Amino acid sequence: MPKKIRDLISQLEKAGFVNRGGKGSHRNFVHPNVMKPVVLSGNLGDDAKKYQERAIKSAIEESKK
Repeated sequence: MPKKIRDLISQLEKAGFVNRGGKGSHRNFVHPNVMKPVVLSGNLGDDAKKYQERAIKSAIEESKK
């Protein structure tokens, strides 16, 4: 079962990412140790796509370095 967008957002916030805002259903999360912002699209209750889950996992790993 895919994760929800709200779950991915909470993972990012626990890892120290900050929501920089966005347009429409898009949200930009930034972290001082990560070069590119992470963009999440979709409403909070929507199922996350596989590429979104991979991007979140990769960004969290990069933030730990």
